[in-house]
Amino acid sequence: MHDDTHVMAGDCTTMYDSAGGQTQRSREQRGEVLVVVKPDNTVLVHDADGYQPVAWLTRPESVTIEDGTVVARDGDELLRVVTHDEHGSARYPVSAAGVPVGDCPDCDGTLVRASGAVRCPGCDERYGLPSDATITGGRCRDCRLPTVRTERGQAFELCLDRECDSLDDRVTEAFDREWDCPDCDGDLRIVRKGGLFAGCEHHPDCDTAFAIPTGVVVDTCPCGLPLFETASGRRCLDATCEAREKRDSAGISEDERRSRGSSGSRKRAGNVSDP
Repeated sequence: MHDDTHVMAGDCTTMYDSAGGQTQRSREQRGEVLVVVKPDNTVLVHDADGYQPVAWLTRPESVTIEDGTVVARDGDELLRVVTHDEHGSARYPVSAAGVPVGDCPDCDGTLVRASGAVRCPGCDERYGLPSDATITGGRCRDCRLPTVRTERGQAFELCLDRECDSLDDRVTEAFDREWDCPDCDGDLRIVRKGGLFAGCEHHPDCDTAFAIPTGVVVDTCPCGLPLFETASGRRCLDATCEAREKRDSAGISEDERRSRGSSGSRKRAGNVSDP
């Protein structure tokens, strides 16, 4: 791996060999081509026609560039490009391309959204994003970074920088101890274990825990846990809950379900509204 893109143009012979499977494939071509070696080691050989390369090897295990010769190996595959007459060769910086979302506060660069994060190509600053995050167009009052909207039980508008405005803290403030553990007399606490979970306060004596889904709490499930509105429909906090299926098959009406939910012992699970 390397940090830039190597571009080479000239009269070249391209040789590809593969011994994978039961057959061996070989191909040799010569012409005026453009050779591109990307930071992830991907090698592309382009001629004058169209956008499809005449030869390529995607993320090979190794690439060497020496004296006008490029050799890429990946298992049984070998791509070799030999330059007979080089017209030019250079290395250029390259970054992920994305949708512009604002100005970088640390340099004169532009923040772009790409590959699940917001980053600045100018100074390599990077901010991770929740999977469902949308850029709001607003600005953080403290640091002036863009703000994002994400849903974890309710809709939160947060600063892009998690150190400036923590999603964990906001979810904890909204839902810590709001729901009862269905397996003991404990409360469900908000904890992070890779993702955000509602886990029993009596852990490890009680190991009940539920991953908090992306969505907004809109009601109470017949089992007593909160019911979330998600992109794929309504679901209980407990992803394995069959109470809704049983209720539907039993023909319990929506009004009866609401009555049962409101008379249960659960804490304000259905009383959270969007900010």
